[in-house]
Amino acid sequence: MINIPVLRWGEPYESLETEEVIHHRTGEVLASVGQANPGLLARDMRKASRAREVLREFPIKDLVEMMKKAGDLYLNETLPLGDGEQTPDDFARQQSASTGLPEHMCKFNMEKNHFVLNHMDQILDALTRGLDLEILQRGFGVEERGVPISYQAQSPVLGMVLPSNSPGVHTLWMPVIPMQIGLVLKPGPQEPWTPYRMFAAFTEAGVPREAIGIYPGGGDMGAETVSRCRRVMIFGSTETVKNYSGNEQVQVHGPGYSKILLGDDVVDQWEDYLDLMADSIYKNSGRGCINCSGVWASRHTEEIAAALAERLGPCEVKDPTDPEAGLAAFTVPGQAEAVWGMIEEGCEETGTTHVTEKHGARLEQMERCDYIRPTILHCDSPDLKMANTEYMFPFTSVVKCPQEKMIEKIGGTLVASAITNDETWAAQLTDATNIDRLNIGAMPTIALNWLQPHEGSIVDFLFRTRAYQTPDERLKRLCNGG
Repeated sequence: MINIPVLRWGEPYESLETEEVIHHRTGEVLASVGQANPGLLARDMRKASRAREVLREFPIKDLVEMMKKAGDLYLNETLPLGDGEQTPDDFARQQSASTGLPEHMCKFNMEKNHFVLNHMDQILDALTRGLDLEILQRGFGVEERGVPISYQAQSPVLGMVLPSNSPGVHTLWMPVIPMQIGLVLKPGPQEPWTPYRMFAAFTEAGVPREAIGIYPGGGDMGAETVSRCRRVMIFGSTETVKNYSGNEQVQVHGPGYSKILLGDDVVDQWEDYLDLMADSIYKNSGRGCINCSGVWASRHTEEIAAALAERLGPCEVKDPTDPEAGLAAFTVPGQAEAVWGMIEEGCEETGTTHVTEKHGARLEQMERCDYIRPTILHCDSPDLKMANTEYMFPFTSVVKCPQEKMIEKIGGTLVASAITNDETWAAQLTDATNIDRLNIGAMPTIALNWLQPHEGSIVDFLFRTRAYQTPDERLKRLCNGG
């Protein structure tokens, strides 16, 4: 067992209060994690400005190179963890054991994180829309067209209230360090592994320890992080999204409700897109907000639902060490049972059909964890309760809806993959303000382009542009290093 301390601006702190991270199948104690309390964070936030100061001692280009080195360390090397060490294989096993995600998926997510770190120069170029990074570093400068511009950091640190369900979310905060913004990380209770391994990789690569604090804890620590940091990113439910709506200090990542929309011009050829639909639903065990939770079409919906049920319904639970394992466990007691209860209740509504029922029971309960096998429903109206739902496993409702009503009826959608050659409809989709990430054409919802923003640009969240006026002579002198 590894003992993992609180990190107060990079310095280990042995807390009297600890929480155990447990293997979801065996009950083995994997780690004892020190717990922070709100008072501790409140005291430490008095020094938050120092986190940005130590990063500004390095040019952004040097921090970018540190990110690349950190990526290689994270992926390939044995790194310190608490009072022990952790190999890359240890990391994948431990993460799988506590989160329920199969080991090969944990390794796949390691590759994703490595890619982002290794291509940080390109990602920053995309996030800043080609901004000269010296302007971001200095706070002001001159655009190519000769206009003075200024970027002002809105917080010395970014607070992160992290989830336990998917390691892939960590790609969102990796660009923060090279932007010379410090980090306050509140890990998910079952997934402390990524924040601590990233910290070890960053500091081994040369990033100052004082730039990062890691404060494990319960809900009160999440609330304190939101309260103390002027910019915070959190992950939560629809209710969480509603609670922080309109709060410019908080960027909320909630359910995705991501969908595939089959246009009337292609729907008769729906079989051509069956693989795309199945991958969008099933990959990464359906845990991502970009996994497809709805397939919408004006016709053939019963056939589509039946075909998806035949493709995904037989999938069986396998040991997380099995390279063919496709399903992640629900590791929180009672969670899977509660989810399945909601699905059963929804299926009682007239017009909703459980299509995977013939492939055996969906809920599989074990001694210490549970699974829900892939589940496909059919909804003959977009107004049914189950027509627009999302769960943390491979789940999709196939919804019958006229094309002309789809944009209105899908509601808020993180990813919409609209398979169509109809340019008039494509233009309407382009204008739709309820779609965040729009794919036009035969693209799965899980398709990622790291050079595209995810739910808004983190640069726009952390920095504001403002007017900056000064005599030309001074501006030229400062921009030229004088």
